[in-house]
Amino acid sequence: MQEEIEESVLTEEFEDQNKDEKTDILLEVKNLKKYFPIKAGVFRKTVGWVKAVDDVSFYIKKGETLGLVGESGCGKTTAGQTILRLIEPTDGYVFYKGVDLFKLSKGQMKRYRSKLQMIFQDPYGSLDPRMRIKNIIAEGLKYAHIGNQKEKYEMVKDYMQRVGVSPTYMNRFPHEFSGGQRQRIGIARALVLNPELIVADEAVSALDASVQAQVLNLLDDLQKEFHLTYLFIAHNLSVVRHVSDRIIVMYLGKIVEMADKHELFTNSLHPYTKALLSANPIPDPTVKRRDRIILQGDVPSPANPPSGCRFRTRCWLAQPVCAQEEPKLKEVSQGHFVACHFWETVQDQN
Repeated sequence: MQEEIEESVLTEEFEDQNKDEKTDILLEVKNLKKYFPIKAGVFRKTVGWVKAVDDVSFYIKKGETLGLVGESGCGKTTAGQTILRLIEPTDGYVFYKGVDLFKLSKGQMKRYRSKLQMIFQDPYGSLDPRMRIKNIIAEGLKYAHIGNQKEKYEMVKDYMQRVGVSPTYMNRFPHEFSGGQRQRIGIARALVLNPELIVADEAVSALDASVQAQVLNLLDDLQKEFHLTYLFIAHNLSVVRHVSDRIIVMYLGKIVEMADKHELFTNSLHPYTKALLSANPIPDPTVKRRDRIILQGDVPSPANPPSGCRFRTRCWLAQPVCAQEEPKLKEVSQGHFVACHFWETVQDQN
C-alpha cells in the first residue's frame, strides 16, 4: 500500500511539472550516467571510473523507432540496459509515462517490467539451454502473475505463430533451433507481456543477411499490429536507416548528433557522423561514392577520455578550443541536434 502511495505521488509531481509539454512522448531520458568502478590493489579500492554513458539525454515518441548507433564500446548497449534498470544507473532520470523509473523500488519497478522489454543481441546466450521453449516464453507471464497454466500456453502458442515459429516445436530446447529461429523466440518472449516499449539491442547483427531482412520485416509488422515503440540499437547504418524514424549517434559515451533519418543521411553535421556515413557501403554500383574518410588512431579509453570534445583526437577539424571546451548538444535546425564547435564548417562541405 505504501509503495502504491509513493508511486502515485511520483506520478503527480511529474505531471504537475510537465503538464504543458508534449503528450506523445512515451519515454524521456535526462542526464543519464553510468560509470563502472576501476578497482586495484589488495583491498580492491576504487582508483577510477569507466564512463560508459556520460550525461545522455533524449526522448522517444509513442509509436516511433529511435535508432541508436556508434562504434563498439560507445555505450549504446549500456544505455539501453540502464534505461530498463537491468543495470543500475549512476545518475540521471528516465521518465516513462511521467514516472521516474529510477526512483521506484524493486517492487514498484516490477509492475513496469511487462511494459518495458528487451530483445538481446545474442540469440544463443539469451535463451536458457536447460529450458524448453514454452517455458522460456511463458517465464515472464509467470512472474507477472498473468493467466493460469492453460491460458499461459495458449498465449505461448499464439505468439509463436505471430513470430513465425510453429507451436508444435514448443517442447524443444534452444539448441534445436537456428539462430534466426532463436531470435524469433526471443521476440516472442518480449512480446507475450504486451509491452509498449522494446529495446532491441543489436537484434539482427548475429544473423545472416537474408535472415536479417526477415526479422526486420517481422519487427515492422509487429510494430504496426501492436502499436509498439522501439529503441533500436545497432552499428549497421543501413539497417538503422531502414527501420528508424530518428537516429542518435553516440561516441565514447556521449551523443554527438541526433536528427530525423533523412536529415542525418543527407545533411550530417558532425565529423564523426560524416566518417561513419562515408564507410557505409552503397549497393548500387552506378552511384559514385564521395571520398572515404579514414579516421586516424583508436577510440580513446572511456576510463580516461580526452578533455573537451571526446572526438577531437581523431577529428580533422580539431582546433585548440576543442581541447579546452566541451561542445554542448544544441539544436541547430528543427529537430537536428549536434555537439560540435565547427558544425557550420561540416555543413559547408555537404
